Amino acid sequence: MGEDKAREIMVTARRVWVGMQVLVIALILVFGVRPPRPLVTLGPQRHVETINPKMGVHTRLTDEVEEWKIKRTLEMVREMGAPWIVEYFPWAYYEGEKGIYDWSHPDQVVDHARRQGLTVVARLGYVPEWARPEDSAFSYLDAAHYTDFGDFVYAFVDHFRGRVQYVVIWNEPNLALEWGFQPVNPAEYTALLRIAYARAKEADPQVQVLAGALAPTLAPKGHPEGMNDLDYLQGMYDAGAADVFDILAAHAYGWRFPVDDPPAADKVNFRRVELLRQVMVRNGDDHKPIMVTEGGWNDHPRWTKGVRPYQRIAYTIGAYELAARDWDWCLAVAPYAFRFPRPARSYQDYFTFVTPEFKPKPIYREVQRYARGERGEGW
Repeated sequence: MGEDKAREIMVTARRVWVGMQVLVIALILVFGVRPPRPLVTLGPQRHVETINPKMGVHTRLTDEVEEWKIKRTLEMVREMGAPWIVEYFPWAYYEGEKGIYDWSHPDQVVDHARRQGLTVVARLGYVPEWARPEDSAFSYLDAAHYTDFGDFVYAFVDHFRGRVQYVVIWNEPNLALEWGFQPVNPAEYTALLRIAYARAKEADPQVQVLAGALAPTLAPKGHPEGMNDLDYLQGMYDAGAADVFDILAAHAYGWRFPVDDPPAADKVNFRRVELLRQVMVRNGDDHKPIMVTEGGWNDHPRWTKGVRPYQRIAYTIGAYELAARDWDWCLAVAPYAFRFPRPARSYQDYFTFVTPEFKPKPIYREVQRYARGERGEGW
């Protein structure tokens, strides 16, 4: 019986030993042989080569978590020939608690953009939970918290002093969706703008503050979903906005109209920006420039506002050319959107120039050829 017991103990011990070896091998396979994260460096200073210095694009790196993808996106923007980018920097992402900031992700975006020779235009918005009522929309900000947003603007501009010279205050405040589902109010937005402007200039007197970023819409006054952008801009001027911004941000979507379709008060097309310009001139603001921070065309085959891919290419290049040739008051045109970190699986994907996997679409190649001064098809 003693020998049997000893033999049983030895067999058990051998099984435990084999099991431990299998476990160690498994752990090595999972944790020890995994390919290392790619080493990402800023690399040498680069410069954008282009025939049109007003070319830009609206990037969406807000939710891109891998640094190499941030870098590659911005490399491709440079290689396309666009020296401007508009990027979204959500307040809630960087100030999760009042007065406590985390700049790690925006530092990556800004530093890689600058190393690629790109000028960053920072769009600021998206209210953190601590600054709004429970279960309210991310765009809801009551007057009691305007100063909190002003504090964030100060912190952002101060942190990025010398690296980011353009900041956009809010996004499409003439839409209820972007104004916390409250009735849109140009006077209230101007009150917010006044605080943000003062704090931005306090942090860096040289920073340029962009106002507006209005959605092009024909909604009349009193409409529950929004207000006509021309009426809204005039309302801003009536509230004293002329003193509290340096540049007007404009959104210019062409929908199904070609780039040269004439502007009209009852139509949303790309050249509607010219009507915003007229409002500025009537209010004595003709010395200020406009920047198109969002816009363009969509080539989804079944979307009611979509165009054919070849039309989108021609209209987009035409928009860049129009700004360079005829709009001396326009600093840049940044169509939406260069690339998404992941598929939207909707018509939104058909705004992009590059797939999430970094595959250039035909529009990317043709815009690149335009920026190089090469002749393309369809323009």
